[in-house]
Amino acid sequence: MRLGVLAAQAGFALPAGAEAQVTGFAIDNRKVAPGTVFGAFQGAVVNGEDFIPAAIAAGAVAVVARPEAKVEGAVHIADPNPRRAFALLAAGFFTPVPETIVAVTGTNGKTSCVEMTRQIWRMGGERSASIGTLGVTTADESISTGLTTPDIVTFLANMSGLAREGVTHVAFEASSHGLSQYRNEGLKVMAGAFTNLSRDHLDYHSDMDDYFAAKMRLYDEVVDAEGTAVIWADDEWSAKAIGHAEKRGLGVLTVGEKAGTQGSSIRLLARTPTQLGQTLEIEFAGEKRKFNLPLIGAYQAANALVSAGLVLATGGDPAQVFDALSRLQPVRGRIERAAISRVGAPVYVDYAHTPDALEAAIAALRPHCAGRLIVVFGAGGDRDPGKREPMGRVVASQADL
Repeated sequence: MRLGVLAAQAGFALPAGAEAQVTGFAIDNRKVAPGTVFGAFQGAVVNGEDFIPAAIAAGAVAVVARPEAKVEGAVHIADPNPRRAFALLAAGFFTPVPETIVAVTGTNGKTSCVEMTRQIWRMGGERSASIGTLGVTTADESISTGLTTPDIVTFLANMSGLAREGVTHVAFEASSHGLSQYRNEGLKVMAGAFTNLSRDHLDYHSDMDDYFAAKMRLYDEVVDAEGTAVIWADDEWSAKAIGHAEKRGLGVLTVGEKAGTQGSSIRLLARTPTQLGQTLEIEFAGEKRKFNLPLIGAYQAANALVSAGLVLATGGDPAQVFDALSRLQPVRGRIERAAISRVGAPVYVDYAHTPDALEAAIAALRPHCAGRLIVVFGAGGDRDPGKREPMGRVVASQADL
């Protein structure tokens, strides 16, 4: 594809080099081949502009970088926000993409929501996939590992590859890092979910307001102007999230006990724990429904209902969607039963890595525990050490050992 065509699609004017043939995109100069468009970004540790000469020597036909960057021997696509410019250009190259795309942001619940959304679509007959912490889970249940939000080139290449395999529906995790670094741009995202916000990643964000602002790029810019915001209403940050969505003119679907009685909502009326899951009573579109969810924990009920909201927001049939919730499978590493001890005690594994997530996991298990609840936990060694003490307090106060 010609560079000029890609630039025009992304809304950029080229002073020269429009006829150059583009063969790929890269943000790592070691992956540059003849015909590559190279993205040179300033990072927290490494400055990509230092590698511009090496990328050009390897055959880069264009470099996307700040206006003040030095580019000699290739087209300089200058933009004060080079990450966004690079993403928009790359989105025109990596085609086709699945026709229905949704995203999930929030401190906790992203992984469960994208996987549950994929499962609901699959049970409705759609070829679906999810992208996130667990990697890429495809329509045939195969999994490749990855980051919560991969770099923009990998992300778009994955999307295009899935479309070529016949996948029509994709749910992906939109982390605060990914949103602030423009790793999710250029696609028609028709619905975006906000699950909750609690302390995390304050090694990267200056404070909670900055962290929330990064999350809200999902509604401010990423979700299509004709799209829908699906928002868990029972979080202290939810009202602000609704405000961002409404200011943009997005449709809003609230979910939870505090979901609005006016407008679109999935209102949780009652939740009753059972031995192997829980019974949920909800109201949607004026109709009350009751069904069994084969997952334990209040937050898994929240994740399941948010996932249902995403499918409904993109055209899902309500009867099929709520029926599918009764057949959801556990998500790997999310209150996942790993073993049963010799004395019959179940052993669960959970990915909880924040104080709120750890407290939620313990609270989820407590109603199903006839004896002692024993917790073994750890905290990341090099990221936000400030959350270790509150995690310890949670375990000390909530667990029996």
